[in-house]
Amino acid sequence: QVQLVESGGGLVQAGGSLRLSCVASVASGRTFTLYAMGWFRQASGKERECVAAISWSGSVTDYADSVKARFTISRDNAKNTVYLQMNNLNPEDTAVYYCAAERTTSMTVRTSAHAYNYWGQGTQVTVSS
Repeated sequence: QVQLVESGGGLVQAGGSLRLSCVASVASGRTFTLYAMGWFRQASGKERECVAAISWSGSVTDYADSVKARFTISRDNAKNTVYLQMNNLNPEDTAVYYCAAERTTSMTVRTSAHAYNYWGQGTQVTVSS
């Protein structure tokens, strides 16, 4: 079992930056490195989409086209934490952002929400124009 807690959301003006964090509490006997991690977002009236994903080792990442060159996903396995650095935000980035974990030993990453086993409660990001 994994419990995920996101933080770092808020209100920011267009062009600004935010850094989201997600801390994982992993069941005894398991390790954070068993899990690939993803950041998803869901805007009002829209489907949930993956914005970034990272392999268990951190060596493989993938991004949605809409956030490439603006967002950076990273992880600190010693701290059981995954981050999403978001730069040059625009109003279209407004959404609830969710952290998710997929138990896998694969070196690849997946962007489908169905692949992920555990989800955080979400953190609101609002970008004003």
